[in-house]
Amino acid sequence: MGRRTQADRDAITIEIVYAIVSAGFAAALAFGAVYGPAFAFSLSSSTRRTLAVAGVILAAVVFLLRVTHVLLGFARRPENDGD
Repeated sequence: MGRRTQADRDAITIEIVYAIVSAGFAAALAFGAVYGPAFAFSLSSSTRRTLAVAGVILAAVVFLLRVTHVLLGFARRPENDGD
């Protein structure tokens, strides 16, 4: 395997940043979807805590799945050698 060019390193960096930012956004949406009813309705303390824990767990899973999906998709792209 040859050495990576600066363009290759830049593309990898951009893809990693995109994966993390988009995963963070998706995780925030997932957490909001689960914990949102706690703001809309007057729920008991234990119910709010349960929604918060479920939201954090779902957000973590969504984050990991999104990062994995984006980076594996990038790794599977055919390289453009210019040939």
